[in-house]
Amino acid sequence: MRRLRRMAEEQPGLRARAAALLRRLALLLLLLAGAGGQPAWAVPGEGDITVQGRYAFDPGGQASVEAVAGGALPLQRLDRHRAFALGTGALWMRFELPVLDPAQRWYLLLSGSPFIDRASLFTADAGGRWREQRAGDHLPVAQWAHPHDSPLFSVPAGSGGTVWLRLQNQPAPASPFLRLVSEDGVQAQRQWTHLLVGGYLGFGLLVFVVGLMHARLYRDRAFHAYCAYVACMLLFQLAFTGLGGLFLWRTSAAFNDAAPALFMLPMIAAGIWFVREATALQRHHRGVDRATCAFVLFGLVLAGVYPWARGHGAYPLLNAYGLVSVVLSITLCAWTWRRGERYSGWLLLGFLPVHLAYPFPALRAAGLLPDSWATEYAVLIGSALEIPLLLWILHCRAKDFSETRVRLRALDSTDPLTGLAIPPVLQLRLRDALRRAHATGQRCAVLLVEVANHADIVARAGREAGDRALVVAASRLTAVVRELDTVCRIADHRFAILTEGSQPSERRRLLAQHVVARGLEPVPRLPRDLSLRLRVVTASAPDGSIELTGDGTADEQHLMQRLNRRLDRMLLDPRLVVHHLEPRDAAASVRQPVAAG
Repeated sequence: MRRLRRMAEEQPGLRARAAALLRRLALLLLLLAGAGGQPAWAVPGEGDITVQGRYAFDPGGQASVEAVAGGALPLQRLDRHRAFALGTGALWMRFELPVLDPAQRWYLLLSGSPFIDRASLFTADAGGRWREQRAGDHLPVAQWAHPHDSPLFSVPAGSGGTVWLRLQNQPAPASPFLRLVSEDGVQAQRQWTHLLVGGYLGFGLLVFVVGLMHARLYRDRAFHAYCAYVACMLLFQLAFTGLGGLFLWRTSAAFNDAAPALFMLPMIAAGIWFVREATALQRHHRGVDRATCAFVLFGLVLAGVYPWARGHGAYPLLNAYGLVSVVLSITLCAWTWRRGERYSGWLLLGFLPVHLAYPFPALRAAGLLPDSWATEYAVLIGSALEIPLLLWILHCRAKDFSETRVRLRALDSTDPLTGLAIPPVLQLRLRDALRRAHATGQRCAVLLVEVANHADIVARAGREAGDRALVVAASRLTAVVRELDTVCRIADHRFAILTEGSQPSERRRLLAQHVVARGLEPVPRLPRDLSLRLRVVTASAPDGSIELTGDGTADEQHLMQRLNRRLDRMLLDPRLVVHHLEPRDAAASVRQPVAAG
């Protein structure tokens, strides 16, 4: 906790954001705590009828509805929601429906589409024959009696009657959660589901695109792993909520049956890969890094063989892989944080919403929790909180690293003391400016500025004051020019200014006067009688004071030597403050035509 407190103090605003995260997690827990009750879209008179039924188990799965209705299987009372490990058998449930309002169409809604292979509802017609309605993952959604995100069956209104529900599911336990709903209730449930999942998918796609932009901007592999994790999470939610089977692969029963596992395994693998990249695991321990890569590769291989290995132990392996991934991600984040990775602690908090939500579907898959709104939407809500939090943490991490790299690269092109450009940069820009001046007549000017009393400042106030005076001089010179102009420190206490672009012929003269005036302003932390006594010499092109050759170029080194010699002579006479170089010969100021090619 002390380390977390220090992390929050090091970065302004993180403590407030962490508090906001905890509030959202508390809201998530409240939502999940109330999820087992009546859904928000429920209409009065509708609700859960699961525990009102009686059930029987058919070990061979071959009994017909006529045999079961005739008493071939002993019925038992279902006193609570529970899971049934069916294996190759079938579960039969009998419900006595009440008298239903004939003004409405009525349906039985069976939750938990990822955990139901086959579901059939049998209702008696007017002649006493049993009519079957089929649904489940082993049947294309397009062929369901009523295509929906989970199995939906119509029931006759009027006098009520007996209905039989047959369920098959392997290898996951079957946990029936049956609701009696009207047509208005089905429509309301459909609208709420589409609103919730559609909003989540739209938000997730937006975050995915932003993540790709950050990957392009920062060139950080952690963003690529993050985008892979987000994409797999969105596909997993499509499959797990049943909307993928309803809208995307509605004609493929095999893919609809395997889709939750096929997307869950790459999602877990991408999440662990993301943890590896974001925590810089490879620089902490080579063996741990290789083991983590092997764990990621195992998940991808398992996803490839899962559709053919479901009946040969792959399902328990799938659940174990998901559980181990939670423990592994927490361990890696905590371990690297203890070893000095500052952002690993924040990643641990960022994953917390999904880690808290994961037990709901995991316990449902193990048969310890019944189907409910919580088991279906817990991970969706958790990931809706997790995905933007992880992106924000990655952004802060990449920004810090990027600023460090920018500062390191800037050392090659800037003066360490003043932050101004170095002489090679000035030389290149001056050469280009002179060529443009010859080709287009666009005026440019060069000003050399000397802090004439720098030695006096050092003698009276010390070397530190002298360095401060140079920094202040650089700041003031930068303030009097435009953004496109260049200010450079070319010697210990000598600066150069290159101005170009559209400007009047007298601008260099006015600029020189302005530079001298800014130097006379008081300097912070220096005696009040000490100011910057600046001396300036100027030259411009193409009016002739900078001599251009016939091809439009100039000898930059000769030009700078000429300006430096003139400035050195000015320093011998304290009365001279500004000098403007003029054309040596009128003929020298005439521009030559540009040669073709």
